[in-house]
Amino acid sequence: MVKGFRSFLLRGNVVDLAVGIVIGAAFTAVVNGFVKAFLTPIVGLITHKSGDFESASWNVSGVTFPYGAAVSALISFVLIAAVVYYCVVLPVNKLHARFTPVKAAATHECPECLSAIPVAARRCSFCTVEVVSYQQHGQQQY
Repeated sequence: MVKGFRSFLLRGNVVDLAVGIVIGAAFTAVVNGFVKAFLTPIVGLITHKSGDFESASWNVSGVTFPYGAAVSALISFVLIAAVVYYCVVLPVNKLHARFTPVKAAATHECPECLSAIPVAARRCSFCTVEVVSYQQHGQQQY
């Protein structure tokens, strides 16, 4: 019983998940600190406010509506999403596109079994029927 539990905990996906959660929490702290220290004051400069909307509220018939916390959370969410997108997602996507080889689709369908076979093949590797290449007829494959 303990052996199975130990095996479960030491599986790669469980350890990877745990590491991802820890790194995610640390990254969240960094992004939140960046947003509070730099981006929120910039919003305050633009709106001519202090950048802290937490205490903003309005009163209607003696009832207080503290909308400031919601506005502050919304601004924080948008700023954090922008930082994550432009500083993490966009660069990682560009790196991934740069280092991922592009495979050319150099295949066509076998006229007999409709399997994908290389353009230069003379016989289908699935049904062994003799096929005529597009290149032999002077046509381009699209």
